[in-house]
Amino acid sequence: MKNNEFQYITDAYQLVQGAKIKGKKQEEIFELGAYDPNKRGYTVYPFEEGVKFNDFSVLMSEKELMNNYLIENLKVTNSIAA
Repeated sequence: MKNNEFQYITDAYQLVQGAKIKGKKQEEIFELGAYDPNKRGYTVYPFEEGVKFNDFSVLMSEKELMNNYLIENLKVTNSIAA
C-alpha cells in the first residue's frame, strides 16, 4: 500500500477494529484487533497481501499507536439518519 493511503492518527476514535495501520518508519502493515481494557491496549495482527495472520499478535497502547503509526485513510459515505 502506498504512503498516501495512510494518514496520521489524530484521535483515538480512529482506532477501530479492522483498521489497517502502518509504521511511520517501516513498511509493515498491521490490522487492529479488539481493545482489551484489562491490558489497556489494542491487539494488533500482521497483515500481508490481503491476509490477516491470527497466529501471532502484539499488544500496543493507544499512545504508541498515535505516536508511531499511520492509519488507513478511508472515506465514510454512510450518514446516520436521526
